[in-house]
Amino acid sequence: MITLTERAARHVQQYLGASGNAVGLRLGVKRTGCSGLAYVVNVADRIAANDTVFDSGGIRVVVDRDSLQYIDGTEVDYVQQGLNEAFQFRNPNAAGECGCGESFNI
Repeated sequence: MITLTERAARHVQQYLGASGNAVGLRLGVKRTGCSGLAYVVNVADRIAANDTVFDSGGIRVVVDRDSLQYIDGTEVDYVQQGLNEAFQFRNPNAAGECGCGESFNI
């Protein structure tokens, strides 16, 4: 299961509202970064046969089957610190993260 904090759900709702054909938030991973895997966040414009869909805070969170094994159980928050703002991932599967928090390893 993937969950969004209340702050993240509010931010995503505003963002998706500006996108005309969004069906939800697509969350996944790709191989990159100094730790091996990086989070990918996009607008989901469709739901594929190999996607799993979660509802969190009124937001559909769409995850492809390959990514789910790395991020199942993750809580997504949205944080603002000064002029910086970003999603923050609390992933119970991550064994370690790079210093910037952009990538992780299992």
